[in-house]
Amino acid sequence: MTIDRQQVFSGTKEAAGTLRIDEARLENYLTRQVKGFAGPLTIKQFKGGQSNPTYLLETPARRYVLRRKPPGKLLPSAHAVDREFRVISALHAQAFPVAEPLVYCADEAVAGTPFYVMGFADGRVFWEPQMPGSNPDERAAVYDAMNATIARLHAFDPAAIGLGDFGRGENYVARQVDRWSKQYRASETDKIDAMERLIEWLPSHIPPAGKPTLVHGDYRIDNLIVARDAPEIIAVLDWELSTLGDPLADFTYHLMAWHMPHSDSAAGTGTLVGHDIAALGIPSMADYVASYVARTGLDPRPHLPVYLAYNFFRIAAILQGIIGRVRDGTATSEFAPAKAEMIRPLADKAWDFARAAG
Repeated sequence: MTIDRQQVFSGTKEAAGTLRIDEARLENYLTRQVKGFAGPLTIKQFKGGQSNPTYLLETPARRYVLRRKPPGKLLPSAHAVDREFRVISALHAQAFPVAEPLVYCADEAVAGTPFYVMGFADGRVFWEPQMPGSNPDERAAVYDAMNATIARLHAFDPAAIGLGDFGRGENYVARQVDRWSKQYRASETDKIDAMERLIEWLPSHIPPAGKPTLVHGDYRIDNLIVARDAPEIIAVLDWELSTLGDPLADFTYHLMAWHMPHSDSAAGTGTLVGHDIAALGIPSMADYVASYVARTGLDPRPHLPVYLAYNFFRIAAILQGIIGRVRDGTATSEFAPAKAEMIRPLADKAWDFARAAG
């Protein structure tokens, strides 16, 4: 069956089982730690969060958002909510569009796992890249704003905004290939020929890297909050994979929307394949890339097939990690098991780009 991602992922639900948070304990903590916070507090879990469970906190005066580590056995270095809090704090100080960071808590006694609380950014999330319900002018403007926002992110000098030690920076793609190959192996459930070939092929085809910048790691339209009444981005969400690294690898990640294999279930991310993007007002991938090049002077085009092979491989490995969490009983989304069906098509798409690269 085909699902409506917009409907399925929007809104909140009651948190169940190990994902429940004790409201009284959290309210007591936030009353002490967050200026102006006053209960009574109600907690609901957002439907959309895949990796770090995310909650809407409502009080009579204000809404907040809480992001926490999932409970249970986790892959090393994953779910680093402390790093998320650090990066949004640095970017908020630069008036970059992120939610207002309020408090980070490492004490597991408060909510069961470490977490942070930020302000609620009241806007729209487009779960599908073709932006159903929008119009050509607005789509064109939102895509331009999405392009301008990642260009601005890559323009920051990490050291100048207090993030000079936020990652190793050098050899980012090589280290990512190594990391996700290991994560894939740690959570492997079936043998996938294309993944085996990519694990062998990618290390010897890494594009030459330029100067490292701050990278988001999961930049795409459904991780952006768009203003309710304007085509403006008011917050970039989900900084779990942010670090210092290759801006071209980061930028080309969200180009996958132009090539994403179609999925009928909630497993896949949205795709522009099969849509008349010119009629929708969405730029061609070539025009979108040209806008980024004009804004930054950084040009992924000489190595675009390799970057796309790498990014499709990486997302396949990330999804395999979610399947590993299903196996281990720590997955946080009811849609997690369905993701298994997407791994093979993503790996095959990655191998298509590897072949195109030669």
